[in-house]
Amino acid sequence: MVISVAGELDATNADHLESSIGRMRHPGRPLVLDLGGLTFMDSTGLHVLLRVHREVRQDGGSFHLAAVRDLPARLLQITEVWDALDIHPSTDAAITALSQTPAPAPRPGRPPCD
Repeated sequence: MVISVAGELDATNADHLESSIGRMRHPGRPLVLDLGGLTFMDSTGLHVLLRVHREVRQDGGSFHLAAVRDLPARLLQITEVWDALDIHPSTDAAITALSQTPAPAPRPGRPPCD
């Protein structure tokens, strides 16, 4: 799934983005956020990205950022989050990376009861 984010991501709208992503995403599936239209992001937006990243990974999916512009990229770099996330130069590059990455192994289930 690809979700495009545009404008500014800050304390005034970060909760809305997080809840929208939560409603749209599918557990166990990859999620790409196209940030090509995102011109500004503050620490609240950064925390949303980190929480979504954690939730997607806990659900067995993968989380990718694409087309990160100057100001949001700078925040990701100075906080050292850049190296912790899968970041691609474009949405097409992110989708290509997904097709080359093996699917995560299913989580082990509970053993059957005898």
